[in-house]
Amino acid sequence: MNPPGRSILFVAIGALLAIMAGIVYYASLDQDDLYMTTIELESVELIDVNSIENRATVKVTFLVTNSGEITMTVPVITFQLFADGSFVGNGTYSTEDVAMPGRAAFYPGAEIPLNQKLSIAMSDVNKTVYDKIISGQTVQYSATGMITVESAWSIVELEFDTNN
Repeated sequence: MNPPGRSILFVAIGALLAIMAGIVYYASLDQDDLYMTTIELESVELIDVNSIENRATVKVTFLVTNSGEITMTVPVITFQLFADGSFVGNGTYSTEDVAMPGRAAFYPGAEIPLNQKLSIAMSDVNKTVYDKIISGQTVQYSATGMITVESAWSIVELEFDTNN
């Protein structure tokens, strides 16, 4: 004969396992929506040119769209920027040090521009491309990288390749 406390323990453990299974199931539903996120390279603007150090600073703006039906945030975007097909530099947009409630909330259907400054050294870039960037000539920019998207229950990392 089992003591009454033992059967209550088994019921409690079963209930806990059922709750955990529900959380895993609910989190998997979030992931489908997170995979629907899109990112585009919206613009690259010249902000500053330091002719003494041969450095230029540009503002890289990505347009992130939440095409899913849940609210999400974007803690990190890591990217490689290209100008006229030449590698220009690596950049990172990050709000990882901000608690999730303090980050920009992407409600369903929201499009939010996220930007980051990037310093370009002439020594690291093709001189012809660098001269086009700092003189304001038309340059075709593109970016590749990874965007991290998260909801209250899930995190997804998506690779991207976009053109301006």
